[in-house]
Amino acid sequence: MDGAGERSLPEPDSQGSRAGDDIEIVVNVGGVRQVLYGDLLSRYPETRLAELINCLAGGYDTIFSLCDDYDPGKREFYFDRDPDAFKCVIEVYYFGEVHMKKGICPICFKNEMDFWKVDLKFLDDCCKSHLSEKREELEEIARRVQLILDDLGVDTAEGRWRRCQKCVWKFLEKPESSCPARVVAVLSFLLILISSVVMCVGTIPELQVLDAEGNRVEHPTLENVETACIGWFTLEYLLRLLSSPNKLHFALSFMNIVDVLAILPFYVSLTLTHLGARMMELTNVQQAVQALRIMRIARIFKLARHSSGLQTLTYALKRSFKELGLLLMYLAVGIFVFSALGYTMEQSHPETLFKSIPQSFWWAIITMTTVGYGDIYPKTTLGKLNAAISFLCGVIAIALPIHPIINNFVRYYNKQRVLETAAKHELELMELNSSSAGEGKAGGSRSDLDNLSPEAPGQEGPCWSSRLKISHSDTFIPLLTEEKHHRTRLQSCK
Repeated sequence: MDGAGERSLPEPDSQGSRAGDDIEIVVNVGGVRQVLYGDLLSRYPETRLAELINCLAGGYDTIFSLCDDYDPGKREFYFDRDPDAFKCVIEVYYFGEVHMKKGICPICFKNEMDFWKVDLKFLDDCCKSHLSEKREELEEIARRVQLILDDLGVDTAEGRWRRCQKCVWKFLEKPESSCPARVVAVLSFLLILISSVVMCVGTIPELQVLDAEGNRVEHPTLENVETACIGWFTLEYLLRLLSSPNKLHFALSFMNIVDVLAILPFYVSLTLTHLGARMMELTNVQQAVQALRIMRIARIFKLARHSSGLQTLTYALKRSFKELGLLLMYLAVGIFVFSALGYTMEQSHPETLFKSIPQSFWWAIITMTTVGYGDIYPKTTLGKLNAAISFLCGVIAIALPIHPIINNFVRYYNKQRVLETAAKHELELMELNSSSAGEGKAGGSRSDLDNLSPEAPGQEGPCWSSRLKISHSDTFIPLLTEEKHHRTRLQSCK
């Protein structure tokens, strides 16, 4: 049958290279039929479409290594691929570059380009940035899935101390892991609020008491409450430090530095109170203690550990340095210009409040930021006109960068929610695939964790496990494997 099939193939043109230029290639991609010419395809001979020109001489094995099905009567090649992506890919033969249309998944489009053997260097720069962003999202999803699988899996080869470390770390760092962990996270959140309220209430004169020297100090009850809160924060930090997988990275983390700054002033002031009086004057000790007590405001930043909104705001501000820099530049230029003008215009008034240009900076700041304390104001007509113009310019300068900052906040917040949902979706699909394969495992195996690494050594792009590819059923388009599956036209249409 194979010999008869090969004999039924039309013989290629005997005129050599001229035949390659005049030949018409009919391709049917996902039901969309298109005629291409050899002189067009031969511009990039390494691509799959260019290889179709001379594939008839190699028989069915060569044909089916390039396409899914072939009709000898119509000389038509069938491909079970995305027709919309194909329309973008063939642009390389006409324009020398490929532009990805809106609405196409970047990862799917990359797989399509790999299938048609079109190099990524022909992809437009704007599309490359979109592809890189989507690839980073998939790597983040894989990282989150790997962390969840690490939590689900229990390595029996590890010692008892190592398993205990993992349990404590999971208990304190991941409130969603269990109900007691969630209770501890809520308790820690409430203690942060209580300690912050106690710090503020302790400064009310009516709630303070007099010490032996007649100075006002905090009420003993408030001090006891703060001591209890500091004890909890200290215990929590030490447990997290001891159970941390990477203690150096833990100690240098920003939020952990905030934790240290929140509890360290209490112990330093306690040491100075009991031991410092022997080495220095009592007045200096009290001043040092007051300065350290101001550092207690750092504990309010501990709320960011339990609030995804604060973390999102921090990231949005970090990504908006350019916009914030423009805002500061606009305000700095306006402050300098309007303060100089205000000082000059107010010199004619005998009771002017503008004594110097540096002093006028304060007036320009509170005017352009629409605060207006009223402690310094213009009295001449020109000075009032200058104040009105500075007010309007300040409103415009502040309003211009606000929109990009809000966009960064919303984009990152939505992205985090999508990644979190996608990671859970990946786990559900992996569990379904493992169940259908008869493995009988609720979680992933150790080999799954190894395959989830975002990039394998010796490979150019990210490599994903076969299980992860299967779970991307809505985005992954399978390539032709080396087994050369011979499908009929009916199967290709299906």
